[in-house]
Amino acid sequence: MAASKAEFKYRWATQGDLNAFFALMLDNMLNLVILTAILTGVGFPSDFIYTMMIPGTALGVLVGDLIYSVIAMRLAKKTRRGDVTAMPLGLDTPSTIGMALIVLVPVWLQTKNPLTTWQVGMATTVCMGIVKVACSFIGDWIRKTVPPAGLIGSLAGVGITLLAFLPLLHIFSAPVVGLIALALVLYSLVAMRRMPLGIPGAFAAVVVGTILWHLLGHWNMLGAEYHSVGLTLFYGFPIPTLGFLHGMGQALDYLPVAIPFGVLTIVGGINITESARLAGDEYKTRDILLTEAVATLIAGICGGVSQSTPYIGHPAYKKMGARAAYTLATGLFIGLGGCLGYVQFIVDLIPAAAVTPILLYIGLEIMNQGYHDCPKRHAAAVGFALLPSIAELVRIITTGQLHVNELMLSALPEVFRAEALHCFKIINLLGHGFILTAMLWGAAVALMIDGKTVRSALYFLICALFTSFGLIHSGTATGGLYFPWRIPDPGVYHLCIGYILMAGVLLLLSIRRGKVVASPPKEIYDAFSGMSAR
Repeated sequence: MAASKAEFKYRWATQGDLNAFFALMLDNMLNLVILTAILTGVGFPSDFIYTMMIPGTALGVLVGDLIYSVIAMRLAKKTRRGDVTAMPLGLDTPSTIGMALIVLVPVWLQTKNPLTTWQVGMATTVCMGIVKVACSFIGDWIRKTVPPAGLIGSLAGVGITLLAFLPLLHIFSAPVVGLIALALVLYSLVAMRRMPLGIPGAFAAVVVGTILWHLLGHWNMLGAEYHSVGLTLFYGFPIPTLGFLHGMGQALDYLPVAIPFGVLTIVGGINITESARLAGDEYKTRDILLTEAVATLIAGICGGVSQSTPYIGHPAYKKMGARAAYTLATGLFIGLGGCLGYVQFIVDLIPAAAVTPILLYIGLEIMNQGYHDCPKRHAAAVGFALLPSIAELVRIITTGQLHVNELMLSALPEVFRAEALHCFKIINLLGHGFILTAMLWGAAVALMIDGKTVRSALYFLICALFTSFGLIHSGTATGGLYFPWRIPDPGVYHLCIGYILMAGVLLLLSIRRGKVVASPPKEIYDAFSGMSAR
């Protein structure tokens, strides 16, 4: 026995790590570029972003990914399994965009002072880190209490909408490049076919797509906007500073908007840990959540203005054959990129059309897990949990094209314009806090299916409570928090009452337990058959 223990050696780096590295690294790079583009778009000095903000933000990714690599190696040693895959970590896209638009841009427009804007951003990030540290200690209890349909179903919704559908917009914006890259990804990762010479599929998609992009762009045959790439480096080092204390006073005004972003990454982290467990890697939820919280705190203290979070898609990275090298390499690459300033060059060099097919694959794998790793009887609960993510997808698209929507609405008759505005309002309510909403909805329906009607009713009461504070279905345009007696939209009161009455109905029904119906009544089939015949 002792000899067998001595013989075990975890192979922490494999060929599959190359595929996973490209997916995780480029996702993080794109977030840094998005942050830069939003701020420079309102006149914020780019050299300040590259030398003061990005180094600390990238440091958070470095710290988090290094810790996750070590945790994976320890789990492999403890379980004596050679196929352990590290948990992916990176910058949280919604909060990166949210921090830029809701905190940094307003402070900059108000003060025109980059130092003050930076300090408020740091302070807000530190506050989110503190909230995440406090929440990390209840993560295991939530994971064990909430049914998998709620945990995995919420991720499946994110996978199919934000990771699978949104990449299609980039793929079809440059279809010659995007569809060829997509073909390589589908062949190698979805169909699981061996590429010539054993070349990793994701690596091939990125290399072939990038070469095509620049060749066709140079010859004006791309069919999309193209610009040549220039190498400009901005050097900066993440040094701990107490500057965030100077921004704390103003940051308090933005916490009702910022804290929900931190809470959502905690909920996402809990769900992702369950996803990893179902894929075969049983990490401690507390370790995963505490790592992302510490990484966020370190980033904020060292000048960062965006939080880190575990990424969904662990099963997809595992299926790629990744172990622990991809997170180690991503952390080092992003961390050094923050110091040496090659972030913009890399993202300019590699087109989105060549990268996003990998994200599409990850989204498909997450959805696949949602339906296969939950009990078959809970399929409807998983489907119900998809709906808030669809609302968030529509919200992202409609708010992202707000000027277009306003022009379209102005051309409509008044009666239709009012109806369209009401529709946008409902979509916003459904989209705000969508991950938490999906988890609660999926769990409630799964418990109802299992005959635990009282517990199901409790989840809808929790929905009412969270709605009253704006944690889900926030009535503000930005998705911020508020006290129940200061709800900004009367429609939110109706939502709260609706959830309470919904729970009441279930409690009444639980008094007399209904028999389980093996299949829908025959008259329903007859009705649909008649409709089809007509």
